[in-house]
Amino acid sequence: MINPDDTIAAISTPIGEGGIGIVRLSGPDAGPILRQVFRPARATAPLEPRHLTYGHIVEPITGERIDEVLAAFMPAPHTYTRQDVAEIQAHGGIVPLQRILALVLREGARLAEPGEFTLRAFLHGRLTLDQAEAVLDIVQARTAAALRLAMEQLGGRLTGPVRALRADLLATLAYLTAAIDFPEDEIPPHDVAGTLCDAQERIAALLATADQGRVYRQGVRTAIVGRPNVGKSSLLNALLRESRAIVTPVPGTTRDTLEEVLNLRGVPFVLVDTAGITQSRDMVEQLGVERSRRAIAQADLVLLVVDGSEPLDERDTAIAALVGDRTTLLVVNKCDLPVVADPATIMALLPPLPRGGGAGREVVHLSALTGEGLDALEAAMVDAVLGGQVLVSNAALVTNPRHQEALSRAAASLASAGRALADGLPLDCVSIDVSEAVSALGEITGETVSEDLLDAIFGRFCLGK
Repeated sequence: MINPDDTIAAISTPIGEGGIGIVRLSGPDAGPILRQVFRPARATAPLEPRHLTYGHIVEPITGERIDEVLAAFMPAPHTYTRQDVAEIQAHGGIVPLQRILALVLREGARLAEPGEFTLRAFLHGRLTLDQAEAVLDIVQARTAAALRLAMEQLGGRLTGPVRALRADLLATLAYLTAAIDFPEDEIPPHDVAGTLCDAQERIAALLATADQGRVYRQGVRTAIVGRPNVGKSSLLNALLRESRAIVTPVPGTTRDTLEEVLNLRGVPFVLVDTAGITQSRDMVEQLGVERSRRAIAQADLVLLVVDGSEPLDERDTAIAALVGDRTTLLVVNKCDLPVVADPATIMALLPPLPRGGGAGREVVHLSALTGEGLDALEAAMVDAVLGGQVLVSNAALVTNPRHQEALSRAAASLASAGRALADGLPLDCVSIDVSEAVSALGEITGETVSEDLLDAIFGRFCLGK
């Protein structure tokens, strides 16, 4: 475990050229190190806490001015990490920022590990673990809806219900422990069965939001597939409203997968334009086709594109067979030309979805060239993913797969505890299952968490966050 009491430093803005770049420090020596390298423009101007002060970063030994900056010192505990924090706002260039960082490291700071600033915010109680993860979700948000969800999680939208649920189970666990340790004493009654049933219902309600939450957080991988020259790249360009993929009349122009993000009603769709799936002896084309097959296997949604101006052939049916039980929209392209293809023929080859019904098995006619039918396709894509659901703003939404997995484990433990209670097994058996549920819920907010889990979560952060 890294020492949370070291003074750490990192560049907190993206490396490159920009108007401003920030070097951030956190720890007990943040203030002294800043005063060692910063010279206010006015010698009499103090470095007043929580005020920006204009001046220069100076090489302490030689007196060389490194950059013209604004500096701020923020004393604990009212900071992001609840430690002393210093920030240097310099010009956003690689050389000045690297030189400033080298100076503060030489003066005693340590280079921060990925996510260590946010880790300190968690360790010092400013953020729960799920709130800390929301910080990364904010940074990586691809749509306004995803940003809103991340902000709500940062504000404790999930923390509240999970902590309340865990508190109720802890009370039940305390009762069970007392009943086991002091069986002959009079212990106030506690409705264990009712508490377990209520907890399961509350967890089930949270888990019911997980699929929708994952969509908004991670996006929907959408593979655009079909045989060569049916208009896959043209469809990608039409959806993006820009010429992103090369389009020519020559079949097989696309030889590799191409990914772009499309925002539809707040839902991020990761569009994957694939090479036309066909038999070829060309090694490059073979590699492209193999990547197309992998794109289908990894897709949440498949847009199966056929050329409506030509009869369907064995290549179309072979590609339809690769789709399997993926949620699929059959896109009949080139409707600006006389339609010859019979979409019912290829739809018959697509097996029904496991959940039944016709969701995700729609046919959309459009022209990628003229844009006709594009709105209908976009609406069908959103409906196929969300099932017509509307994002609920006043309810907790489970957006993180880790939280979903922990809730699932808690639900399984509570179900086991309920069965043990109903079967008349010793209270020790019930207590063990309830304890496991409490532990699983604590992994979400951070009350029960291992060092390995913290390393895995914060290792995904950038250095300066």
